[in-house]
Amino acid sequence: MTRPATEDELAEAIRGANGPLRVVGGGTRGMAPGGEPLETGALSGVTLHEPGALTLVAQAGTPLAVVNETLREAGQCLPFEPMDHRPLLGTAGEPTIGGVVGGGVSGPRRVRAGACRDALIGVRLVTGEGRAVKSGGRVMKNVTGYDLAKLACGARGTLGVLTEVAFKVLPLPADMRTLAREVRGAPEAAALMSRALASPYEVTGAAWDGARVLLRVEGLEGSVAYRAGKLGDLVEAEPLAEDPWAAVRDAKAVAGAGDLWRVHVRPSDAPAVLDRVPHERALLDWGGGLVWLRTAPGTDVRALMGVPGHATCLRGAAPPLHPPAAGIAALEEGLRRRFDPRGLFRGGPLRREGPGAARAMAAP
Repeated sequence: MTRPATEDELAEAIRGANGPLRVVGGGTRGMAPGGEPLETGALSGVTLHEPGALTLVAQAGTPLAVVNETLREAGQCLPFEPMDHRPLLGTAGEPTIGGVVGGGVSGPRRVRAGACRDALIGVRLVTGEGRAVKSGGRVMKNVTGYDLAKLACGARGTLGVLTEVAFKVLPLPADMRTLAREVRGAPEAAALMSRALASPYEVTGAAWDGARVLLRVEGLEGSVAYRAGKLGDLVEAEPLAEDPWAAVRDAKAVAGAGDLWRVHVRPSDAPAVLDRVPHERALLDWGGGLVWLRTAPGTDVRALMGVPGHATCLRGAAPPLHPPAAGIAALEEGLRRRFDPRGLFRGGPLRREGPGAARAMAAP
């Protein structure tokens, strides 16, 4: 296993590679392709934190826990609340901030604060040619150049190996309250969450765990008390003493034996997915826009869901990534050819049969 300690060492290792590379970060998701291991854990550390400017820069191998603790000590947080996959997948390792960006990982607060890509203001990465590339900057006002940072977010390392990421951050909420209402059916749950999110009460979390709709309000103490009271009256929900949001964030409700799926759909289509796809457990987040499913082994969620969307298989025999449309596949293939012409980051040499090959090689 190669473990570069600097960006220059990483670039040299990539230039000298004779075959596919398997980039290893925290190892918490287990979705990496085959190839020679290239471990990024030595590229670690918070290199810049300016609380007054609400910015943080860290090397890609920095553990997510270190980033969170650094921000917490300053009364700040990552706005998008990234999940920890270990409880869901039963994996070990340590989540890294580079893995968060590579996977485009966002939690319950996405409905209010935006996704990982919205908080990302800059990246550095090394391409498949062994060339270091920088995009964005270390301050929020820097908007010059092509927005490669947004492109790299969620690309799962297929364009290059991230070495540094920069974020805009937010103050930690001074107060948080959760409201809950027992709801047994997905259609009623989706309608209730939609009503809450459309209200003026600034809901920062809306989920359904199969038994209860959970709604979160955050902010200054007086404001939270007022908004939570009004929201409770609107949707007939009661205050909940426990804090369920770490469990929602990490999709603990669907953990267990079986295939695991993460499905992105329009919130109004979530009930149809649950009706059409046989499942053992389900969790709705993002007001219904994110559907977590645990199914029997071999269940083809993509064939059964029957609505527009994107289904990722986190565990099971199905290909991990949802096959893109032909036009999107061609665009993705063109980008990969430009950034990784030797196909080092896709588990094998680059084939040239067109968009169909791009779809076949889309899994990271």
